[in-house]
Amino acid sequence: QVQLVETGGGLVQPGGSLSLSCAVSGIMIRFYDMGWYRQAPGKQRELVARMRRGGSANYADFVEGRFTISRDNAKNMVYLQMNSLRLEDTAVYYCNSDGGPFDSYWGKGTLVTVSS
Repeated sequence: QVQLVETGGGLVQPGGSLSLSCAVSGIMIRFYDMGWYRQAPGKQRELVARMRRGGSANYADFVEGRFTISRDNAKNMVYLQMNSLRLEDTAVYYCNSDGGPFDSYWGKGTLVTVSS
């Protein structure tokens, strides 16, 4: 059974930082592109950052250099370091593993709340 478990969410003030982790079991992430997505209340889920199995990464425009995605294939872990958080970063953040159209998995998400 494939499981992705996100941790690290919480309440942070604007300008603060959070580090999200995604622990993956049931698959070997080195064979997958890994990504972080988010969904704010009333909005569609959107890509935040994605790191391909080869190591290249891409980010949504709104990240503007504030976030960094990383992966540790040996530990089967994916991370998202988020700095300079803004009110509009408030959302549930989801981890995704993508091995193709019929080989994609999601975690249940972790809530990030940016508030003063």
